[in-house]
Amino acid sequence: MSITTTAHLNFRGNAREALEFYRSVFGGEIMVITYGDFGMPKELPDAGKVVWGQVAAGDGFRVMAYDVPSQAGAGIAPAPATRREHGMTLTGEPFFLSVRGETVDEVGALWEKLADGATIVEAYGPAQWAPAFGMLTDRFGITWILDVAAQYADA
Repeated sequence: MSITTTAHLNFRGNAREALEFYRSVFGGEIMVITYGDFGMPKELPDAGKVVWGQVAAGDGFRVMAYDVPSQAGAGIAPAPATRREHGMTLTGEPFFLSVRGETVDEVGALWEKLADGATIVEAYGPAQWAPAFGMLTDRFGITWILDVAAQYADA
């Protein structure tokens, strides 16, 4: 049996824009299906919004997204902020997306693209536990951790 896990991100009308941005960062193919494609009348406000979308790259990167329908969006609180205080990362976020690569240059190139319009929580650079690590919240409000895999001695 084989199992894969893919993050599924929920947006409020900008899922297509987010997916296009993630494709520009990670490469791969984008697939988008709208509510209208599933039969919602074209004149309704959500018809052009994403009911299912995905970016899939040959190296294994995958992320899915959709636009929460307008009726479901009422009364939802904004995501909690992630920040640095006293040398520690403090957050109320329910999750981060983590991207791990093999080299500082490989991950650094992804960092540079993903950082466009982002709020940097922890700058990308050497860390005690990895050759490089960084944390940012992208322009869509998604918090990402990027790091380089480290070799660990057997305990």
